[in-house]
Amino acid sequence: MREPPLLTYLDDTPGETRGIIFDDIGWQHVLTDFEGEDPQQKLGARSVGRVERIEPSLKGVFVDLGQRDGGRAFLPVGGGQRLHEGEKIEVEVVSERREMKGVTLKLSGKGQGEPRLLTPGPTVREWLGRLAPGVEPIEGVRAIEAGWSAVREAMEQPFLSQGPVVTVERTRAMIAADFDYMPTPGRRAAPQDRLEANRRGLKAVARTLRLRSVGGLVAIDLVGAGQDGDALLKTARAEFGSDPDIVFGPVNRFGVMMLSLPWRFEPLEERLFRHPRMQSWDPRAGAVEATRRLRHAMLGDTTTARVTVRCAPRTAELAAPLVARLGPRAHVKGDDALRYSEFAVEAEQP
Repeated sequence: MREPPLLTYLDDTPGETRGIIFDDIGWQHVLTDFEGEDPQQKLGARSVGRVERIEPSLKGVFVDLGQRDGGRAFLPVGGGQRLHEGEKIEVEVVSERREMKGVTLKLSGKGQGEPRLLTPGPTVREWLGRLAPGVEPIEGVRAIEAGWSAVREAMEQPFLSQGPVVTVERTRAMIAADFDYMPTPGRRAAPQDRLEANRRGLKAVARTLRLRSVGGLVAIDLVGAGQDGDALLKTARAEFGSDPDIVFGPVNRFGVMMLSLPWRFEPLEERLFRHPRMQSWDPRAGAVEATRRLRHAMLGDTTTARVTVRCAPRTAELAAPLVARLGPRAHVKGDDALRYSEFAVEAEQP
């Protein structure tokens, strides 16, 4: 069982609310809500839907939720459940969209009326309360800086000052993690050394995947063969959590641990970046980030009469209504010399 979080942060910048959780080993979660998102596609949202098409080969059905963009959701069907096209059902989102896939649902019961939202999913503040009960979130400048630090760490490879070099890569099919361990020069690695290196690596992988909000099939290439599989599975269960939907496989004869993690939130990289590998901001997220940089400067200096953020012209156009909500001191200016991922904040007297 993991220790309870030590700190939570809530950054309520115009355009996006961001929640961050930090515990004794580092950043654990980055949660985001963008203004204007379809609430029916958020984790925990409950809706009435209509069965649009049955797909026996996929062991499920596509459901029309009456969404604005006409998107469809997928409902796995099993255990003797029988549904027919046109049937009205009540459903809940258990997995947000990712890549080319829409949201995944679970069946709650029979539905009545037209497809529509019944209750939205929890807000970021509510998720913080669920994941860290009784911990009051820190807001303001510290929350903004916590978000920057957590996002930066999420996008980088895990770093351990002691233990193995850990690499985590996501493909469309699965997530691959690899541990490289070099013993102290002139000393052979004992079995206990390899076991400890693998334990440290499992901790790093679990935290990285939580930060990135990714799931699916995971293959972890451990240090050495002939490991104490039971001890490593115990570590994995402690670090990845007690979610009943997590499936742990044994360590195989090649020294690889396999597990399956449930998808929950939309992956962080897909929410923030148009090109995740390049970390090039999505236009919507870029506009929010420009506003956040400006808000951070204004909270840190309350005496300057005028503060301006310069950014790419398209970003400035999208950011303008958000910046206006910061008050008369706040201004945004388009600059052709800046790329979508670049921002410059300037404080000036009138």
